[in-house]
Amino acid sequence: MMSVCCEPILQATISEMNRWSKKSGRVSGEPIYLLLEACRLALITRWGGKHHIYFWEHGIDKVLLGLLLENSHDKLGQSSLTLEEEISIAQEGLCSSYNLDVRDFVWDILGWLSIHCEEGFNPEIDGNNLYIDMLITCSCLAFVDAFKVRHKLWQIEDDDIFRIQAVLMTINSPCKYIALKATSSLSEILRPNGKDILKHLLSTLENGLSRYNFDRLDITTYVMALACYIGLPESRQWVLELSGMKILLYFARWCLSKSTDLESFSFAPYLRYKSFVGTCCHAYSEDWRGKDCLMLYTLWGIAELIKHSGYMVNNQEITFGRIKYSVAELPNNLQEVCINTYSPGVRWFASYVLSSFGLYGFPNKLGKRIGKALCENYHADIKFVLASGECVSAHGVILAVRCPSLLPLEELHRSDKTTDSSVPSSMGEEFRKEIRLSAHVDHQALLKLLDFVYTGYLQADQELLKKLKRLAKRCNLQPLLQMLCGKIPRWGTPFPTLDLSPALGSLGHHFSDIILEAKSTVLSWSCDICPGLVPHMHVHKVILSASCDYLRGLFNSGMKESHSKIINVGISWEALVKLVAWFYSNEIPNPPSGCIWENMSVKEKLYELEPYIELCWLADFWVLQIVEEACTNVIVSRLNSSRELPIKIIQTAARFSLWKLAELATTCVAPFFRQLCDSGELEDLDEVLVDMIRSASVQYSQGG
Repeated sequence: MMSVCCEPILQATISEMNRWSKKSGRVSGEPIYLLLEACRLALITRWGGKHHIYFWEHGIDKVLLGLLLENSHDKLGQSSLTLEEEISIAQEGLCSSYNLDVRDFVWDILGWLSIHCEEGFNPEIDGNNLYIDMLITCSCLAFVDAFKVRHKLWQIEDDDIFRIQAVLMTINSPCKYIALKATSSLSEILRPNGKDILKHLLSTLENGLSRYNFDRLDITTYVMALACYIGLPESRQWVLELSGMKILLYFARWCLSKSTDLESFSFAPYLRYKSFVGTCCHAYSEDWRGKDCLMLYTLWGIAELIKHSGYMVNNQEITFGRIKYSVAELPNNLQEVCINTYSPGVRWFASYVLSSFGLYGFPNKLGKRIGKALCENYHADIKFVLASGECVSAHGVILAVRCPSLLPLEELHRSDKTTDSSVPSSMGEEFRKEIRLSAHVDHQALLKLLDFVYTGYLQADQELLKKLKRLAKRCNLQPLLQMLCGKIPRWGTPFPTLDLSPALGSLGHHFSDIILEAKSTVLSWSCDICPGLVPHMHVHKVILSASCDYLRGLFNSGMKESHSKIINVGISWEALVKLVAWFYSNEIPNPPSGCIWENMSVKEKLYELEPYIELCWLADFWVLQIVEEACTNVIVSRLNSSRELPIKIIQTAARFSLWKLAELATTCVAPFFRQLCDSGELEDLDEVLVDMIRSASVQYSQGG
């Protein structure tokens, strides 16, 4: 919709919001729901894109201020205001009951506009800065009021969440104008009693440490507020003196140990309208902060304290002058955060904190496996020769996908034309390539850069950083360069993953040195690379060897099979595609879900699950425990979708001698054993399988 008619949609949205912003109060009898719907639609500011430009061009700042302050257009008639005048107008307006229904929307929209704003945006150029200045001042004043108006700080109101989030986002906006304005405004407003509020805030958080079941939403809001304080240069020392880092480190460990599941949905109660629920397969883009809000804002605060407070870091403690904090297992835990399935924002900030400990990049599971190829140097086909005469070996297929700047692909393509087209061109030594590097390339920097290319991260001391930055810039490795330069993660940026799947396309074909062949069950098969008629995939020994000890042993055994250019895998084409996807991306494609799955027949469901059963069989043979567990989990998660499906799975699993899987399937039909016998649904099973179900039924009846 936004790509087709972005500007007209936003014009209509802003027009309805503006119609209400010009009123001095709510007009009797006029429905407010159109305004609420317009504000709700304006929340597409959550996601970055060209629509942000149109919001600013159509005066969204002026409209939002009109919704926030009554008669704001009359009060801001002059060309400029001092900060004291802005605060006075904001205090008067926020104390009224004008448009209270939409204030949460105003704070939310302001925050998202700020965090997605471009760095070069400057409203002063066109003289349109008055409204955005007033909005930021209002949000900062509302932030302070959230803690001044209540004696019991523990109780948080809905609008407090949004005003605090708005301030955090404006302070950390990529736009220098917005960030500077927010920082200066909040600093000035906090000047009279900012330290007292911080003491109260930290005291509340510390009290939360002793609670067994504290309110995560409240605690998350306070951690957000603490992150706002950390964003102010003059407040960071206060935070350190009052043990703020100690409190943040505790919550970080708590999150890591408890795997907290604070849903971002609870941050937006007004989103719970019928338009957002009632659909079984609603597709949506995952929020960048996901379900790990407390962990995100905790890591945010830790990272900013470390980056801006004159720290010294080693593996045991962080030192700020005379203040020392033990970090113990934090670096190892943060690496696990990057590797596991946390939200993109949490993984970004975990990497951001890790850079303070000399680990730059994005740890991941596939990188741990592929890194073996660089260390053990098997199947290397590229040799870098430095000006000093030192040599470094590498693999063309990995460089082609991860860092093509190091690889002269034009020469490789020219060599490709001279080879026999009937076989993959690199199934020999045609592509053993020597690449000479300039004197500007440092040996240690190159080794570290290759660490990043293969594993997704590298470890380096401060002395090597300058050389690494220069090399990363020349190789156009922007995410790594961002980490090396210590830049805070940009909100909404996808977390970089190590995905070698492009090597399965034309980019990696001329590096292919082995073929995986499936069972011949696909009709009318053809290959774009070779004339083979049996379904197969052109793959790479280095990638297979790094992930499978069985195949590495086979390739290096020296036996007849090790010299074969084709391996018959013995599984269907559908299963082979999923297996190769795991080798190259660490992901096994999932079967259909939602109503698509529910509306399939039992036969269709079994067809979708059979490749996973085949992979369980092959994984047992090839000693791929991770693949076996992943496929088993997929199968078990779908067994309860019908009563007949588990029976079919039991039969198929028994055919492959997968008795553990068969036993898991029996637990799904155990409660219905007697009905299944009476209906004759077990007649197709042999006696051994029927006995398995009978035993499971007895165990179920006994409460086992």
